[in-house]
Amino acid sequence: MRSPGELTEAFRARGLKVTPQRQAIFRILYDNGAHPTAEAVYEHVRAEMPTVSLRTVYAILGELVEMGELQQLDLGTGAARFDPNQTGHHHLVCERCGKVRDLQADFGPLKVPTRQRQGFVVDTAEIVFRGLCAECASDQADQPRGEDRHV
Repeated sequence: MRSPGELTEAFRARGLKVTPQRQAIFRILYDNGAHPTAEAVYEHVRAEMPTVSLRTVYAILGELVEMGELQQLDLGTGAARFDPNQTGHHHLVCERCGKVRDLQADFGPLKVPTRQRQGFVVDTAEIVFRGLCAECASDQADQPRGEDRHV
């Protein structure tokens, strides 16, 4: 994702107003590797602007997705996540806490064999690795068998 200043110019070039809410979201997402949900972005913006609405946050995130500045991900964590990293990459997902992290790895060219495409024209491929993050794995190792402290 471009810097907040560059996004400001891009929005102006499209004839869109550069509101304080938009600028706050630009700042929150810039270099954000946490893949936040809309609700997490909303909570951060609300700390600066208590009157902002969740609907406004969703609308701005949608604009950024439409402009190609942000990727909306459905990684099975219960809510859409937003990824400002537009370089080709894969993801690591914690099955316990839902943490998502980028994975820069070259797995070679992934191709769907022609006979198995079922009419699809494939543009991209993404690999999602699921497991436990370091914190959750440590918690699990510290627990007596049969106990789950994250319930």
